Amino acid sequence: MSYKLVKRMFCSSTIKKPPRQVCIVGAGPAGFYAAMHLTKNLDSVNIDFIEKLPVPFGLIRYGVAPDHPEVKNVINQFTKVARHANVNFYGNVTLGKDIQLHQLRQHYDAVLLTYGAEEDKVLGIENEDAGNVIAARSFVGWYNGLPSDKDLKIDLSCKTAAILGQGNVALDVARILLSPIDELRKTDITEHAVSALAKSKVKEVYLVGRRGPLQVAFTIKELREQLKLKNCSTIWRKKDFEHVEDVVPNLERPRKRLTELMLKSLNESGKSVDDLNSNYFKPIFFRSPKKFIVDSNHKVTGVELTCNKLVGEKLEDQKCIPTHEQEILNCNLVFRSIGYKSIKADNDIMFLNGLVPSNKGVVDDSNPDLAKLYVSGWLGTGPVGVILHTMGNSFQVAKVMCEHLTGADTKIKGGFQEIKKIISVNNNNFVDWDGWEKIDKYEIEQGKKLGKPREKICSIQKMIEVSRA
Repeated sequence: MSYKLVKRMFCSSTIKKPPRQVCIVGAGPAGFYAAMHLTKNLDSVNIDFIEKLPVPFGLIRYGVAPDHPEVKNVINQFTKVARHANVNFYGNVTLGKDIQLHQLRQHYDAVLLTYGAEEDKVLGIENEDAGNVIAARSFVGWYNGLPSDKDLKIDLSCKTAAILGQGNVALDVARILLSPIDELRKTDITEHAVSALAKSKVKEVYLVGRRGPLQVAFTIKELREQLKLKNCSTIWRKKDFEHVEDVVPNLERPRKRLTELMLKSLNESGKSVDDLNSNYFKPIFFRSPKKFIVDSNHKVTGVELTCNKLVGEKLEDQKCIPTHEQEILNCNLVFRSIGYKSIKADNDIMFLNGLVPSNKGVVDDSNPDLAKLYVSGWLGTGPVGVILHTMGNSFQVAKVMCEHLTGADTKIKGGFQEIKKIISVNNNNFVDWDGWEKIDKYEIEQGKKLGKPREKICSIQKMIEVSRA
């Protein structure tokens, strides 16, 4: 009998009234931060996580770059939450397939949707389906071991790659492409990615932005890491920074520090040494992709770019508009990194402009016979901000949930005991927390053999097998 089960039995024997039943759909940061707040502020609550994958932690496990282990330390906090006697994890359960939203709302007092944004936005331009035009999200999933991306077809035999977008994900992609392979081997990057990157011929990476240096979306931490990469020179275009230095004193502190770092790097870029062993990182601004240029095999050979200009009186507030000028960026590998988007996982979910609309996290509380429905994280806010933004949003929504759940008494709900009957009709392969801990232990053991923190299992079937061993 597991330690957690003993705790749960003891806990249930001391609770005088039936606990409120809460279901959280999605076991990523938004869900865990909400659970953290609920467990701290409700005396009598039972929280069930339902997760599409057999493993928890969502974007922390599959979105954070492998060379950013410090960001993943939050998993330790989430694990403490999951080990609470009144918190349960059920992985490999898909909303809209194994269970329907209306069924969850029948058997819980509250349902919180936190399943994030799992698809990438598209440009909608000519030849976007060409070979070697890769979604940055898929590339990130590929090197992080996401099962759906493990077989990504990517040709790294070319010299020049272009990344369309200038956010932190775009910088992650650039850094992984240009990092020394021996440095990556020490991380939890997947072995199939290490093998492919070790053979990569990519030496030059363009980072293409629609607007100017004052509007970049990446943060100073990510840029600083890129600038410090071994054997990699950063080449800026001086004309992109005309008059930028003049407005630096008027910028807010975060933007000011970031702009100062770019200007410092610009002034030092002329000192770069050109040699055969050096890689090159080349940010360019005021360019929007118009179409992809392809060869006879429908494989990308370049990007036709529209040149943009800024208009308006104040430089920091100017708007970007296209001109009639065009230019060609020759490259044989392109990454589209223009943002993520959420999906409508269940027909009963209200969906508007790629989000689940809500009032301070409350989606629907109109039917007293059904659980109140809430949303937090990227599914409710859009895919913006870093993990601290997600934490703040989830805490706010969880606070509203606490207020509702401590209100008037409701009918006793069956929670997962009732949901299990529905799921088991077509799916007996859900993975509980004990199963995840077996997977976790197995991955760490496999990693030790390779001299790295872990080697992730990339097959859902293998995850299920290990969880039942």
